[in-house]
Amino acid sequence: MDSGLDLNIAWSPVEEDAQDNFFNFNDAWYPDDEDEINEMEELEEPDFPFDLNEEVGEHNDFPFDLNEEVGEQEQQQLQPEPPQQQTTAHHHPKRPKLSAEKKVQILLWLLDRASTSTYCKINDVAHEFNVTRRTISKIWNTAKRQKAANQRYNLATKMYNCGRKRIVVQPEDITKIDMGDRTCVRDLASMLHISPSSTIQRMIQRGTIKPHTNPLHPGLKEPNMLARVKWILDLLIGNTAETKSEYYPMFDFVHLDEKWFYLSRKSQRVYLAQHEKGKYRAASSSKFIPNVMFTAVVARPRFNEQKECTFDGKIGIFPFTCQEAAKISSKNRDKGTIETKVVESVNQKVTRSMLINQIIPAIKEKWPHHEGRKVIFIQQDNAKAHITQDDPKWQTVYQQGDFTFILIQQPHNSPDLNILDLGFFRSIQSLMHKKMPKDVDKMMEAVNEAFYELDPNTLSNV
Repeated sequence: MDSGLDLNIAWSPVEEDAQDNFFNFNDAWYPDDEDEINEMEELEEPDFPFDLNEEVGEHNDFPFDLNEEVGEQEQQQLQPEPPQQQTTAHHHPKRPKLSAEKKVQILLWLLDRASTSTYCKINDVAHEFNVTRRTISKIWNTAKRQKAANQRYNLATKMYNCGRKRIVVQPEDITKIDMGDRTCVRDLASMLHISPSSTIQRMIQRGTIKPHTNPLHPGLKEPNMLARVKWILDLLIGNTAETKSEYYPMFDFVHLDEKWFYLSRKSQRVYLAQHEKGKYRAASSSKFIPNVMFTAVVARPRFNEQKECTFDGKIGIFPFTCQEAAKISSKNRDKGTIETKVVESVNQKVTRSMLINQIIPAIKEKWPHHEGRKVIFIQQDNAKAHITQDDPKWQTVYQQGDFTFILIQQPHNSPDLNILDLGFFRSIQSLMHKKMPKDVDKMMEAVNEAFYELDPNTLSNV
């Protein structure tokens, strides 16, 4: 029979006569005045005795008749709220699962009240901890059973028993697998006979399995190792082994190195809006992306007592390019237009010219002038294009006024001894690609801007 009443639809009163005949079974009931509370207490056990010698019994909740007529105050409670208020105050807030510590607090509260008074209302306990009466009864009955059995109180939660059991993998099961079979999550899951690879991902999040990147280190032979040790020992201050306890501050060292900067990456990650389209990028060949070699020169930054930077240590970054006039006309430019050409062959002649004509004047211009006469060591790697201190043309220019420049070579196969290779070049390259240059000229501007935008603290902390 169709009653015309859908219990899944929220009730709202339409007429005053209809309010006495409908009740929403999803609403929680609360007593509103002392008379209702007294009526409720007459129906239930008047008091809850906290006697540990009492036999275990069940305590009934608030019994009331759903068929009795609704009073005036209940009618006011069932009135719908104004449209602008979205909250439903007649619903209980969602109570979280009780932890073992919370249950122990409730039991201690009950035992404390039982020792100070003969009776205690169960409603007071439920209101104090924001739980139901049945929860209080279960905690108390569990404690009484354990007391009767001369056991310790154990209110541990059983939440760990629910859900799918966690798959446990022993470390020995992973270490006995070859490294080549552990290069991706799917292969590792297959070797461990675990069907979903997401299980391995959860183990990585918990720290049971840790991802590891195995870099390729320089192949050092015994002469290289001895040279590295000698280089480090020479940077210690002192004349004997007992006094060599502090490193040389290296304020008079200048690090010089070269790097290729490419116009664009093969793959660039960006984040788009929901309906935004990605930018189309194209090149004639992904293997021959336009690139330019730069020489970067940096020194150690200086800071005063207030930690303010007085010298950023950035001498400059110099491209191996030249300006030439176009020999023929094309659709991109007319004949005679000045173009930027990349130096195809970087040899000792090119590096000597850049060192004498560009780098040395830049050092003299930007070096702190209050330091008086200075001996500056220019550290470089052992590339064949680099000149040494014994170069004839260098011998004529290495002393200029108050400056004396000494060229030194770092140990072979030791890029980690140069500040630029340790991470400064990578930081500049990351900032340069954010600017997304269109041509070689724009790339040179982007590299120069990225070089000077980088925080001096980054250079100091390398």
